[in-house]
Amino acid sequence: MSLKLLFGFHAINVRLKVAPNTIRELHVDATRRDQRMKQFLAKIEEAGFKAIDSDDDKLQKMAGTHRHQGVVARVEAVAQTHSLDDLLDNLGDEPPLLLVLDGITDPHNLGACLRVADGAGAHAVIAPKDHAVGINATVAKVASGAAETVPYFMVTNLARTLTELKERDIWVIGTSDDAPHGLYQAEFKRGVALVLGAEGAGMRQLTRKHCDELVSIPMMGGVESLNVSVASGVCLYEARRQRMV
Repeated sequence: MSLKLLFGFHAINVRLKVAPNTIRELHVDATRRDQRMKQFLAKIEEAGFKAIDSDDDKLQKMAGTHRHQGVVARVEAVAQTHSLDDLLDNLGDEPPLLLVLDGITDPHNLGACLRVADGAGAHAVIAPKDHAVGINATVAKVASGAAETVPYFMVTNLARTLTELKERDIWVIGTSDDAPHGLYQAEFKRGVALVLGAEGAGMRQLTRKHCDELVSIPMMGGVESLNVSVASGVCLYEARRQRMV
């Protein structure tokens, strides 16, 4: 079985919490022994793992970045829900809350979107295979563990997937600067798939055509748009707010 890399305290701590049996090696910076590292070492010792002391050069080569925080792990992939259909079939009475990302190719943006999706309680994030970044070490680092907890489905045909969601009575809401009404006029208590495109380019035209409704995020200042992860947070937390009322 092929192994992948995780780096950074948040990402590895979440893996220790949700799937410790998938961790094969834990490398730490032998020269770093500050309070945060001591707490981390105590945690992995309690979990039955032995850290491998490594130098910064080795950790940087493993992680592919100097922003590894002195901790790198080799891990097996976490078993995910087999398919989007399986996930939706097992939600029970809870109305689905899905985040659909169209054209997000920056791993930092994807990682931040996954972190927001986890915080707001979204059930999954969906993206097209040919216009999106996959889960890699950078995504996992930025996601601060959410790459381990939020299912991420890359679909062959996004337009067809949106059609299938609508057949399940999931309302597809896209975001656009020229939408006829604002975010806070939309209804989010039913099953919803929120669709966001890349900053600037927005959703592709075919994706836009498959939305049931378009909404805009109110912009009160001088900037014209928000980063996609910020926009995702605004939309998802409005959906969560409505569902808590």
